[in-house]
Amino acid sequence: MELISILMAPAGSKGSLIKKLEALSKISKAISSDLYLEDILRLIVVVTAEVMKSKICSLWLLDERDKALKIRATQAISQEYLKERSLKLGEGVVGYVAQENKPMMIYNVLKEPRYKEKELARREGLVSMLSVPMSVKDKIIGVINCYTSFPHKFTKSEEEVLTTVANQAAIAIENAGLIMKAKIIEDELISRKLVERAKGILMKEQNLSEEEAFRRLQKKSMDLRKSMREIAEAVILANQIQS
Repeated sequence: MELISILMAPAGSKGSLIKKLEALSKISKAISSDLYLEDILRLIVVVTAEVMKSKICSLWLLDERDKALKIRATQAISQEYLKERSLKLGEGVVGYVAQENKPMMIYNVLKEPRYKEKELARREGLVSMLSVPMSVKDKIIGVINCYTSFPHKFTKSEEEVLTTVANQAAIAIENAGLIMKAKIIEDELISRKLVERAKGILMKEQNLSEEEAFRRLQKKSMDLRKSMREIAEAVILANQIQS
């Protein structure tokens, strides 16, 4: 459908559609890859900055525990811009865009009352800004910002490109989070099985009750400052060697 739109579109609008497809293609690869979340976020800002021809692209994710947006990725090399920062929902431009779940275009950030980081913008030479929410099924995940170093009125086409990229990025981030949660659950299940097996070995070899065997593993874990899984694996290995 997107390809048909490109072929049927007027010549002037084909460029933006092609840019959108290129960005979507790169971010789609991240969705199906085994990259870690940090690598995916980095890829998203680099691709977005390239497509939007931005001086700086930044990505903020919503921390649902404290309802705050925290900067998680940027392709900027400035150490000042890379400093950890956070904004509450509704606070500043980023917080407002997340709360309202709609894009915001700013011609000059230094004259925008909502914009909180004017001093940083002066030092970095940031002028115009386009801020777009990232959401999956109306659930806000974060915000992507693009800045120019010169006064620029973002077009509707540019907003559409960034919105499409933001939506695709949100899916990538959501999928990465689900994969991470699934891996944690899987690791926990494996650890429990290993501990149960190690308990059984201790109960049989040392004639211990289930509770005593567990306490023995727990004490060893604390004494050696190793995880219960590592202690359990050592017990199982020792048993296999003896057998």
